[in-house]
Amino acid sequence: MTEDFNPKFMIRAIELSRRASIEEKTGGVFGCVVVKDGKIIGEGYNQVLKNNDPTWHAEMQAIKEACKSIGSPHLEGCILYTSAECCPMCLTAAYWAHVDHIYYAATTGDALEYGNFDDIDFLEEIRKDPKDRRISAVGRMRSEAVEVWKEFAAMENKAHY
Repeated sequence: MTEDFNPKFMIRAIELSRRASIEEKTGGVFGCVVVKDGKIIGEGYNQVLKNNDPTWHAEMQAIKEACKSIGSPHLEGCILYTSAECCPMCLTAAYWAHVDHIYYAATTGDALEYGNFDDIDFLEEIRKDPKDRRISAVGRMRSEAVEVWKEFAAMENKAHY
């Protein structure tokens, strides 16, 4: 898929990373665009500090804009260009959105070295058993919750994505 790479889209993602970190100081050095058929359909830049929202990452914003732009929660046929390798949250969002490919510029190692962004620790945490994570997760009231799942499974006209 590397033949689809177009440097102008990565340049735009990097410009957005500069906007976030240096110009507006809204968050980290992260910018992103989503491209379909050679056209940007969504873009974003990190605004974690501006909005006091830890989920306001460049990729999350770009994916939301792109989905809204095409009127679908799925982005088949789309390429995501990001100024830095995706964190676990943004990578998972890209999977949920069904993007075809991701191009990134800086690595997670670069983000750690130059910005002290330590997303690598999150990957290690996710791999642990839920009860052994730094934020412990313990299941409760499963049978009650599963009853709703059973109702959902039996529905003929359920909303599914």
